[in-house]
Amino acid sequence: MDPKDLPTSTEAELESFRQKWREEVTARAKGKAPASSASAKPTATSSSTGKPHPSKSNAQDAQHHTRARSLSLEGGDEVNSYTYHNLGEKQHGRRLDETSAQTAAAIAEEAEPTSALEHYEKAVEKESQGSLGDSVDLYRKAFKLDSGVQETYKAKYFPPSYFKKLKAAQAAQAAQAASASASSAAPKPQDPNPSNASATVPNTAHHSLHGLSPSYQNLISEYASTSILGELPPTEFSPAPPCPISNIPEEIIVEILEQLAVQDIVSFARLAQVCKRLAYLVTTEDRVWKRLAIGPEYGFASMHYTWSCEVGGKPLDDDQTGGITLGTANLDLSDSEETEPESEPLPPALLTQLLVPTPYPTYRVLFRQRPRIRFNGCYISTVNYTRPGQAEPTTSSWNSPIHIVTYFRYLRFLRDGTCISLLTTAEPADVVPYLYTEHIRKNHHNLPSAPMKDAVLGRWRMSGPEPGSGEQEGTVHIEKPGATPKYMYKMALNFGNAGRGAKNNKLVWQGYWSYNRLTDDWAEFGLKNDRAFYFSRVKSYGMSWDERGIKE
Repeated sequence: MDPKDLPTSTEAELESFRQKWREEVTARAKGKAPASSASAKPTATSSSTGKPHPSKSNAQDAQHHTRARSLSLEGGDEVNSYTYHNLGEKQHGRRLDETSAQTAAAIAEEAEPTSALEHYEKAVEKESQGSLGDSVDLYRKAFKLDSGVQETYKAKYFPPSYFKKLKAAQAAQAAQAASASASSAAPKPQDPNPSNASATVPNTAHHSLHGLSPSYQNLISEYASTSILGELPPTEFSPAPPCPISNIPEEIIVEILEQLAVQDIVSFARLAQVCKRLAYLVTTEDRVWKRLAIGPEYGFASMHYTWSCEVGGKPLDDDQTGGITLGTANLDLSDSEETEPESEPLPPALLTQLLVPTPYPTYRVLFRQRPRIRFNGCYISTVNYTRPGQAEPTTSSWNSPIHIVTYFRYLRFLRDGTCISLLTTAEPADVVPYLYTEHIRKNHHNLPSAPMKDAVLGRWRMSGPEPGSGEQEGTVHIEKPGATPKYMYKMALNFGNAGRGAKNNKLVWQGYWSYNRLTDDWAEFGLKNDRAFYFSRVKSYGMSWDERGIKE
């Protein structure tokens, strides 16, 4: 619409509005309000605290202003923004010095804590948010300010009833543990037929929980009344899959477990993870553990408590008494013929049976805790040490190089009383597959078995439990050839434990000596850099019956 076509009254109103607006802008620039506006109505900057009541003339002015603004926009005139002065204290929008409620809350939260309790509360909040570094710093500051701030925090956020319930629970737990220990100390009447076999079938099961912790005893005793359960049906209306082992009598199951333990003791131990009933049988079936402890596969029937061969592996002659012994020679021999004949030593299997129930309560405890050599692997000692080197004459460096020396010791024990000893820099991956007697004293040239060129065949025995021997059980004695034929080396190692739950899988150095056959002198090696031997199972060795072992 063309502004020329508008009525004359509209142009007059628009011109009066522009004139008033110019006067107001000029007055604001000079710092004083126009007299017309001050006398007509209160402005937004008025100091009156009451709410302004717009009059009728004000409403008409606002209507004229709105109409004039719309007409000016339609006509293409440039009109600046209009400021309303009749709105009182009501304000729309935000100012630069204003902040939202969330921003104000965040600023309040970011306020630095001053007291120890505030530091502790802030640390708890940071810890719940995952800021562990900030929480640790705040905890440290809180405890520096007050060492008892934790009790103050508990008293503020936890009622006294919470501590009463906690103390009552701790007292109940202690009473339960005391009753369990008292019940384990007192003999309980055992089930005469724990295998649930019929009365006509002779019961061969002997279950025992001796040697276990009270908590473990309570857990295993709960499994005594369980049975082997089959797999659940795939659907609600489908028949359950067949489970033949759940219908087998327990006597046959025990026989199966015994055969499995003889073939692979690791699989027998892992069978306890199948179900509760098998866990109960694996833990408490003393017949299986007796077979393992007395048998020659893993047990003490293969242990040698006296020398069974010469240093090179040859069998002992009838006139030999077992070779040279360090520090145990008896020089007070009598010439009298009225000497009592020495009694023959008992076989290891019979000696093992005499150790149950004292000092070992069960055969399971005996098999786990009594020192024994393992034949299904080898013992490896890794030695690392540093030594200073010498700088080259052509270099101008002031610093000398540092050499890192690494070498390995290998021991593999065989059932006939011999052992393979090797000192080399080759890693286990290059040595373990060839640690056999057939690779000893051979010209290997550049074959993969070349590290075995320095291996020697020695003999081993354990400190025996025979009465009158004067030795404490738990030491392995090894004798092997030296660097030259006139020397012989002797090693003494003690059994140790490495890892959680593992027993007797570590050999610790007790002494290392060299013996000069020509001068009959002993010299001791220093063990500054030597480390203990750790057992490593090797599946390719199997039961080691082929390696100079005789199966009974």
